[in-house]
Amino acid sequence: MTTAPEGLSEPDPTTIRVDQFFPHPPAKVWRALTEPALLAQWQMPGSEDFRLEVGHRYVMTSVPRPNTNFSGTVHVQVLAYETERTLSVRWMDPDPANFADWTITWTLEHEGRGTRLFLVHEGFDPDDPAQAMARKIMDGGWRSHVMRALEQVLTSL
Repeated sequence: MTTAPEGLSEPDPTTIRVDQFFPHPPAKVWRALTEPALLAQWQMPGSEDFRLEVGHRYVMTSVPRPNTNFSGTVHVQVLAYETERTLSVRWMDPDPANFADWTITWTLEHEGRGTRLFLVHEGFDPDDPAQAMARKIMDGGWRSHVMRALEQVLTSL
């Protein structure tokens, strides 16, 4: 999976792409992405109910964000996975006022002594001001808060 270098093209307003290197082997990164007790340390409350099973559904909660129409609840469904390679989940806000219906795909690639982790979060509606704001906030959140929290979990293993 490759992306255009920074500055060469306009970002896709429907998608967030994050490319992060972790100095940890893919098996360790995979554990942090799929073991409920570890997920609970870096994702939203409710992630401890995750199961690595296609079709499995669970609910995560966070602080509502009226400026993005986020109700504070995320319904999650496991869509697909390939052990230690890729994991894809669907996130939906159950509030009918929010049309959030996103796919988050994690892809792991062994690189040197570590793992290159790619995140693709897609499905934003660029014509909806609340969705555009959600994309902006989540883009920053994935890159800073989430990747930092994931690194802390990986370091503690």
